[in-house]
Amino acid sequence: MSSMLEPDPFDQYTDVHFAAKRLSIHPESVKRLIRSGKLPARKFANKWFVRKDILEQFAGLYVPRPGNRRKLL
Repeated sequence: MSSMLEPDPFDQYTDVHFAAKRLSIHPESVKRLIRSGKLPARKFANKWFVRKDILEQFAGLYVPRPGNRRKLL
């Protein structure tokens, strides 16, 4: 029996909330990027996960642009 533990495959992935913080956008905006195919991700147990290396590569090129915000009357 070996004393080494198997590497956790989820160590390479992060969730939508961390990705949102990294990109300085709302988690729903991250999900929108995923659904549109702009940010590759995998869904497991009804949660989206993004590979950390892909997120860092995407973050280097992504420029969030604000949308039309609602105005208070």
